Amino acid sequence: MRGLNTHITICGGGSLGHVCAGVLSSLPGVSVRILSGHPEKWSDSLEVTDPDGKVYSGKLDSVSSDPSKTVKGSDIVLLCVPGYLIEKTLKTIKPFIGEAAVGSVVSSTGFFFFAHEILSPGAKLFGFQRVPYIARVAEYGSKALLLGYKNNLIAALENLPAEFTKTLGELFGTPVVLADNYLQVSLTNSNPILHTGRLYSMFCGREDEVFDHNILFYKEWTDEASQTLIEMDKEFFTLLDKLEVKGIPTLLEYYESTDAPSLTRKISSIAAFQNITSPMIPCEGGWKLDRASRYFTEDFPFGLRWIKELAEKNNLETPVIDKVYGWGMKLI
Repeated sequence: MRGLNTHITICGGGSLGHVCAGVLSSLPGVSVRILSGHPEKWSDSLEVTDPDGKVYSGKLDSVSSDPSKTVKGSDIVLLCVPGYLIEKTLKTIKPFIGEAAVGSVVSSTGFFFFAHEILSPGAKLFGFQRVPYIARVAEYGSKALLLGYKNNLIAALENLPAEFTKTLGELFGTPVVLADNYLQVSLTNSNPILHTGRLYSMFCGREDEVFDHNILFYKEWTDEASQTLIEMDKEFFTLLDKLEVKGIPTLLEYYESTDAPSLTRKISSIAAFQNITSPMIPCEGGWKLDRASRYFTEDFPFGLRWIKELAEKNNLETPVIDKVYGWGMKLI
């Protein structure tokens, strides 16, 4: 790989797959291929619009469900798939990876744990701690919305030179900081705690209730949700201290808050989050909980799971995490 003379394969056709493909294909010298289970739904070009009206537009090199036509010969393979598809995707692409660097747009859903089991010990791996963009699909296969950027990204590398973070920074237009090790990006208090704690505070004891509207996930944030997050975060940091994992800010630090009320004010006021709804579906009389949402199918069994299992292996007590995890897993 020389500068941005780069062939990239994106695995997955969700919101992040769309936005990453659109942004990356707009860069000179970058060709993008899509490995998708629904290639017939894709256009040969993508258009991504950000909150300021900036438009990223690029042509796709190819879209196929065949990894021999997309993954083979790539410099970078980027997984943009939900947690339950990581294991299957890695097994599918393994024969075609060659010398490509294989990474995940976010690592908290088990990417490194699965990659260590499935790929060779010398595999070139990278993974982000948090997603580079807040993303939504506007028109499947052709248009997407980039709702928010990150000031910087943290990435872990294995069998890759530290300079690879510069390449990632150029590709995603954001400074990339090198993590100490894969645990620093695999264990995160982002979605696995943020989503699960919020869901528990909203729906525990109200699982079958019909609501008069779809609750705005962040804008209608509550102090109860904040307190649940703070308690889960304290237990999470007990695990990090035990594993000697550094470089992860507490949720209070990350959101520049000091207690539950200030955390509520901060989260509920973030501009990019204002219109994000909850995992709910229409029903007779209003809205009800959607147990099939990725907030459940991903953030509990492929997010909070890793934190809980590592805590158990290290004989650490995590009563709030256990309570939230047990509740969510019963629902799915």
